[in-house]
Amino acid sequence: MWPSWWLWSLVSLCTADEFLDQAKRIMKNTPVIDGHNDLPWQLLKRFNNQLQNPKADLNNLADTHTNIPKLRAGYVGGQFWSAYTPCDTQNKDAVKRTMEQIDVIHRMCQKYPETFSCVTSSAGIRQAFLEGKVASLVGVEGGHSIDSSLGVLRALYHLGMRYMTLTHSCNTPWADNWLVDTGEDQAHSQGLSPFGKSVVREMNRLGILIDLAHVSVDTMKTVLKLSQAPVIFSHSSAYAKCRHQRNVPDDVLQMVNQTGSLVMVNFYNDYVSCNKKANLSQVADHLDYIKKVAGAGAVGFGGDFDGVERVPSGLEDVSKYPDLVAELLRRQWKEEEVKGALSENLLRVFEAVEKASNHMQTPEEEPIPLEMLEVSCRTIYGYSSASPSFHQQSGTLLASLSLSLFFLCLL
Repeated sequence: MWPSWWLWSLVSLCTADEFLDQAKRIMKNTPVIDGHNDLPWQLLKRFNNQLQNPKADLNNLADTHTNIPKLRAGYVGGQFWSAYTPCDTQNKDAVKRTMEQIDVIHRMCQKYPETFSCVTSSAGIRQAFLEGKVASLVGVEGGHSIDSSLGVLRALYHLGMRYMTLTHSCNTPWADNWLVDTGEDQAHSQGLSPFGKSVVREMNRLGILIDLAHVSVDTMKTVLKLSQAPVIFSHSSAYAKCRHQRNVPDDVLQMVNQTGSLVMVNFYNDYVSCNKKANLSQVADHLDYIKKVAGAGAVGFGGDFDGVERVPSGLEDVSKYPDLVAELLRRQWKEEEVKGALSENLLRVFEAVEKASNHMQTPEEEPIPLEMLEVSCRTIYGYSSASPSFHQQSGTLLASLSLSLFFLCLL
């Protein structure tokens, strides 16, 4: 007679295989769209964006969460690649660095056309699905990348940017980041400044997804009230399951539900378990919780692969998405709910953002006030005739020069 523990183990294994088979069947027709992957950052750090380097071959790229075989195994059909530049580029070369990261994403599509299709619309994603390619979109991670310029925002849109995270882990002159809620940073905009609100309106007008990962709770709430289209959290989890300020609190999840917005769950251990170790089941707990509070239409995946150093056991790289989907099925998620989390929720939000856009509407034009900027490394063309602060600075400079000349005359 078989030992009972062995029989239960066999039943569990067979059941797991059944759910995994079901997950793969679903994902063949409804592949995952992931909200955030930092492979471009790895290409910069390791190869200075030189894709012709043999070691940078995405078919064989080692020691990363992402390469082409892993994407195929994970049934990844859509990916927002992060055009990320760190906060220390703010007021320096952030725009240049961001454009270089957008460039390397485009060159990925050019170098591997059989795998990647660079797209800029929900229709483009659906077409890539039909062609069996990974729909590749640009997500700019951090509002410092536009250097407080509406013109740069529009230029990045024309280069293919389809979401922008309003802050990274630093304030911009017009929006507060999540470290304000920990006390490590001071609030400067109480969420959004008047210029920050014009950024949101211009993103709505253009049809850019507004990403609230990394922002303060006040910024989340201000944007959710202001935006004329649903927004996303491209890589955030549920605060109730892990009390980390990068996660989304319940009152904001309720606003997500009311606005038809989307939370794409992050796999970083520190945001999953509030610990250095985490597992796949705990990620599923976040997905369960967001579904419970904000609804099944509010759930997505935003793994943060290749942007973090610690990922859960069972979710070691992008090939493991079917295992997470199998876990949701084991937890009795309905097939339509699973399809929503995989890609249909993101497509719905993206289509709503596109529908709300209006390129015939007059663009936002009023620049950020000069006094809100650090001016040591920038010119001030255009402000000289319009900014009171410029005249004040000019008067101060003139007075200083006059005083210096006076003392020189006394010598």
